This record gives sequence, C-alpha cells and structure tokens, in this order.
Amino acid sequence: MQDLMRLALNAAKQSGEDVPIGAIIIDASGEVIASSANNRELTSDPTGHAEIVAIRDASNKLGDWRLTNCTLVVTLEPCVMCAGAIQAARIPKVIFGAFDEAVGAAGSRYDLLRDEKLGQQVEVIGGVLKEECAELLERFFQDRRS
Repeated sequence: MQDLMRLALNAAKQSGEDVPIGAIIIDASGEVIASSANNRELTSDPTGHAEIVAIRDASNKLGDWRLTNCTLVVTLEPCVMCAGAIQAARIPKVIFGAFDEAVGAAGSRYDLLRDEKLGQQVEVIGGVLKEECAELLERFFQDRRS
C-alpha cells in the first residue's frame, strides 16, 4: 500500500498551482490505469479534484463507467463530491493518506463511502503515509500564506 501511496504522492507533486493532491487508480492486477493531480486552477473547473480526474481517465481507458475491479488511492481523504463519484463509479476500495477533519467523507466528517443507504459499501483504508501526505499539504499552504 505504501508503494501505491508514493505513486499518488508523486502525482500530487505535479499539481502546479493547485492544492497538491494526487490520485491513482489500479486495476485488479495492480496495474496503474490512471494517475492525476488536482487541476481546478489549470482548467477553471470546480470538479477538477484528483479523484474525479482519475475516475474520468480510468473510465475512458477501460471504456466503461463502472470501475468495479479497481482501487482508488488518493493522498487526502475524499470530500463529499468525490465520495459521490466513487460510489457512482462503483469503485469497491479506497485507500487514502491524510485525514480531512473539515470535509472528509470517508470517516472523518462524514462516512458516505460506507453508508448503507447509498448502495454498495466501499472498503476504506485511511492513514497510509498520512504524515507525508499531510506534510505536502501543510507546506503548500504555508508557502501560500507567506
């Protein structure tokens, strides 16, 4: 899992002016089929979260909106919008790094990924390389403030 999170961290470092969040999607064999970073600033698109971009890329690559044999690995706990996209794409497993106490929707603030009322429950593993993931974000915001 740590190797996968390092790939997501590398993607996050490609975010340019955006908040450095990275995501990868792997298939059942462990092959990376999508890798992305936040791109809201670059695209002027409020849905340009790393998870959404990765889901779009993986769906295009596979030719199917159902990602039922895939795992999403992301450096920050998904927000409500991303949790909805994960549910819609039928992704069965999510691994994330840093917890997001303010708006996290995978257990911190909300728990949409495991909410029985929303359909399938997603397996969630949080806190993988959480210090490294959180440090990348902290440095970004410190630089922005100074």
